[in-house]
Amino acid sequence: MKKYIAELFGTFWLVLGGCGSAVLAAAFPDVGIGLLGVSLAFGLTVLTMAYAIGHISGCHLNPAVSIGLFVGGRFPANELLPYIIAQVAGGLIAGGVLFVIASGAAGFDVSAGFASNGFGAHSPGGYSLVAALVCEVVMTMMFLLVIMGSTDKRAPAGMAPIAIGLCLTLIHLISIPVTNTSVNPARSTGVALYVGDWAVSQLWLFWVAPIIGAALGAFIYKFIADEDS
Repeated sequence: MKKYIAELFGTFWLVLGGCGSAVLAAAFPDVGIGLLGVSLAFGLTVLTMAYAIGHISGCHLNPAVSIGLFVGGRFPANELLPYIIAQVAGGLIAGGVLFVIASGAAGFDVSAGFASNGFGAHSPGGYSLVAALVCEVVMTMMFLLVIMGSTDKRAPAGMAPIAIGLCLTLIHLISIPVTNTSVNPARSTGVALYVGDWAVSQLWLFWVAPIIGAALGAFIYKFIADEDS
């Protein structure tokens, strides 16, 4: 149970820190942190939580990561559903806290996006469904490859959180204009349900694409890392 609670709090921090930076600070008058700041915020949430709870739960914070690690033979099937439930719950709680904070400002309008992921008219750069799908699959694939490689017993000890946090930062630097960057169904769900409407109707892609990408990343890493192949 402690592992699941750790995942809940870890995912809470990821969504609050990452989406909170996008909603509250990205375009703040004169001193907004911009896309670079938001990208760093997402990376820092994973980096800090990896050191805080990595030894308790593994610090997945992401249903796609848990599924990818299962596919890669690093995670037991019987813990998969409880982890996903805890991650989504943490994301939803964070979305609620962020909603309460953000709604304290005059002119707040949740329908403007609330850091939700989208494609087509709801992509920051107007990217199509196909572009969003490919982007999310490839980015999550590379994320899993880095996660599995940096946590391999042959990798330098203690450095995995840095590699994983920087990888997530890089992913956001690449893909915020395309989808607002998901690579994490819990992150997407945590804010989309407060927006409703288009954010919920497009949410399926931000479950399907990251899961496909994570499975691909796990398969690829198993192939290239197998010393017998």
